[in-house]
This record gives sequence, structure tokens and C-alpha cells, in this order.
Amino acid sequence: MYDLAIMWDWIAFSVRWLHVITAMAWIGASFYFIALDLGLRKVPNMPVGAHGEEWQVHGGGFYHIQKYLVAPENMPEHLIWHKWQSYITWVSGAALLMIVYWVGGELFLLDPTKAELALWQGILISAGSLTIGWLAYDYMCKSKLGEHSTLLMLLLFIILVVMSWGYNQIFTGRAALLHLGAFTATIMTANVFFQIMPNQRIVVDDLKAGRTPDAKYGKIAKLRSTHNNYLTLPVVFLMLSNHYPLAFGTEYAWIIASLIFLTGVTIRHYFNTMHATGSGPHWTWAVTVLLMILIAWLSTVSTGETWEDAEARELTPYEQKYASAAGFEDAYDTVVGNCSMCHAREPVWGTMKWAPKGVYLETPGDVARHAGQIYLQAGLSHAMPPPNAIQMDDEARKTIVAWVREVRASE
Repeated sequence: MYDLAIMWDWIAFSVRWLHVITAMAWIGASFYFIALDLGLRKVPNMPVGAHGEEWQVHGGGFYHIQKYLVAPENMPEHLIWHKWQSYITWVSGAALLMIVYWVGGELFLLDPTKAELALWQGILISAGSLTIGWLAYDYMCKSKLGEHSTLLMLLLFIILVVMSWGYNQIFTGRAALLHLGAFTATIMTANVFFQIMPNQRIVVDDLKAGRTPDAKYGKIAKLRSTHNNYLTLPVVFLMLSNHYPLAFGTEYAWIIASLIFLTGVTIRHYFNTMHATGSGPHWTWAVTVLLMILIAWLSTVSTGETWEDAEARELTPYEQKYASAAGFEDAYDTVVGNCSMCHAREPVWGTMKWAPKGVYLETPGDVARHAGQIYLQAGLSHAMPPPNAIQMDDEARKTIVAWVREVRASE
């Protein structure tokens, strides 16, 4: 079925849609509860065990919220658990990573100019690396370091920097940043699954059995939840980074990703302080702006692979399969004639300075490597090239479709 590519692309789109929706729900709930917790106030005549309360107005009504630092005297009849947003976000994200970076690994995961890896080796590194961060972080939290939250966060930042550098030594730029985001998100979801929820269940079980719950379980859950709060914004940036070549298309992308974690800390510190005191430290915005200026500068320092390097590089087996297929020469001429003005290492269309999404379509290796995307965006659909840039006729699109289908028919 030649148009399996269409179905696969729609599956990827659907999983991405689910991932975005559940991520919005998880992030929204996380930010809400952090703001709620920091805004609690002690007032006279609160119920026994109540730590603080807050009044809110929304949707035409008033909400009176009270928090128990350990637990209320009696188990509530209706108890809402906030966990599924986190779980489904991670599961859908893992599925999307498999669809895009494992199945499409020859294009999106592996970079032959960095490391000569078979696809199965890249997938093994991709899957195995996601667990490393959680194991190291969880060990540190359970050690005496868990009593020093600032030192703990500093060590976690060092781990993230090391992983950012490591990913960039073997994966494509976009895969490296995406995997760093998945690495961090795995820590966040594991916090919910392995620590926050189990500790809350212990408290609930104690209440049902008539025992007084230990306050330590609530403190553990709050520590992990606070860490998640500071990691959220960098993860969102990393997940969006694959759309912006200036974020991933430089040899200093690993430094850019590392600095983004610092901006996440400064931004969240401002809002967390504001929720707690009513006024945020404005210096955090100055630091954030300076960090972003540094990031913007780093993104333009390196020019990356030159045309001469790309032309001289030996084709990978995947690229060779498409480059040696019948119809490739006509398809190559079609792509270069219609797309390379923008998708070049030095674009010549208008005022464009960088190829869209960092995709180059100049050499035979470039075109062969991106055959699947060319097939979908310029063959089956009219998404590329943009109609205001150049008008590609139907015959040219048929040439691309015939070339790709020739390869897939022989598989």
C-alpha cells in the first residue's frame, strides 16, 4: 500500500495532538496547584489540621479552598486524584518519539557526520538513556542530598548539561534537543508515578485504617512536585525546538539547551515568589533576557556542515537506496530546481538566512535522505514549495511521487 505513508503521517499527527492536549492539562494543573499552595493564608478558626485556606473566584462562582498539610481527620467521600494527565502525556510522548525518531530514525535520529551507528544502535541509545536521569536523580533525592534542595537542583542541572552534550555527539541536532526534553520529562513523570502517588496512597490508607499519617510523605511529594514545576518550561522549549533550526542546527545547541534550563528557573522563581508574596523579583526578567541574548548569539556562531562537506560525504545505505532508484535523477533535478533556493546552506530566496527547519536539499545525499518528507510535502500535497515562492506544476510533483513509490514498491 503505497499511501501507507499518508496513514502513518496521520497517526503521527493524532498522537502529537493527544500529546499536546494532555501536556496542556498536566502543565496547567501543575502551575495551578503550585500557585494555590503558595497563595494559602492562615486565618483564625480553621479546622483542626488545616494548614491554610484561599478564596478564589472563577466562572461566576466563589471557591473556598483549604489545605491539610498532612491529612484531614476523616477520609473525604469524594477524592480527586491528579495523575492521568502526567501518565498519558508521557505515554503519548514516548509513542511519538518512537514514530518520529525510531521509525524515521534514518532521517531524524541518526547523523552520519557525527557517529556511524546502525539504526538499532541509535534506538537502543535513545531508549536506554531515558532511564539514566531518573535513576541518578532518584538516588540523590533519597540520599542526604535530599535535605539540601538547592544543591540537589545544581547537581541535576549538571546531569542535564552532560546529557545535552552527549546527545549532541551522536544524534541530529533536533533529535538531541528532543531527547533531552524526553529525558527530563521522564524524570517528571517518574516523580509522579514512583513517589508522589505512592506516598499519597500511604496517607489515604492510614486515614482509612484510623492511623495518623506521617507528615514526611507529604513533604516528599511536595519536594518532587516543586522540582517538576521548575523543569516544566525548559521541557516545553525543547519539545518545540525541532521547529527552529537556530535552536538545534549549531554545534553549540547543547549549550543553548543547558541555558534554557536556567531561564526556566528564573521565570518560575519570579512567578512562584509573586504567588507567595504578591510581588516578584524583577531582576529575574533581566537575567532571563540576558540569557536569551546569549542563546541567540550562540545560535549564529557556527555555520555547520558546508556544501563541499555534504557533497564529498559518502552516502549512507538508506540514502543510497533512494539515490540509486529509477527516476532519481529527474526527481533530484525537480527538487533542486524548485526547493533549493530556500533549502540551501546559504539560501538565496528573499531575505532568508537559514533553511526552513534546517532541511537542506542541494546534494544527491540531501534529497535522498529527505525522500519521505519530500514525498509527503511536495509530491502528495502542495504544502511545499510555498505558492508565493514558486509554482511547482503537477508534472513535477508526479515525478517525485513516481520516484519514491518505485523505491517502496521494491521493499
